[in-house]
Amino acid sequence: MLSPRLSNLLDQGQAPYTTLNHSRTITAHDTASVAHIEPEHFAKTVMIKADGRLCMVVMPAAYRADLHRLSLALGGATVELAEEAEFRGQFPDCEPGAMPPFGHLYGMPVYVDSRLAHQKMVAFNAGNHTEIVRMPYSEFERLAAPEMLWLAHMM
Repeated sequence: MLSPRLSNLLDQGQAPYTTLNHSRTITAHDTASVAHIEPEHFAKTVMIKADGRLCMVVMPAAYRADLHRLSLALGGATVELAEEAEFRGQFPDCEPGAMPPFGHLYGMPVYVDSRLAHQKMVAFNAGNHTEIVRMPYSEFERLAAPEMLWLAHMM
């Protein structure tokens, strides 16, 4: 079942989307594989701290966050990966590690790797480890209103 906040956002925003159930997975790359979605089209959410503030970084599953590049893109901020214990409570309607890529729903900025913008469709976790949402990237961008950055490098 979609996270309630995500469901609300998609319905109120009248966004076209489909959902897909899949066997339980933990990593974004495994989820993309099980769902038969190219890793470049599956958006994974990575939690970071930029100068101590929690932020959401969204990038293709085939990529890894480049913290140095991200620091430069954020004006020299001190950037580090956030520990699960630091953000688990921010997502009360989601399973740990399965939060959808809409930071504003949870009071935090969202940064998207610009390579996702070149995709016609994007898929992402629906708030749990057994369901994904697939929608046009343009609709995701309209609803998420992310800041576009070049954040990652190939794994």
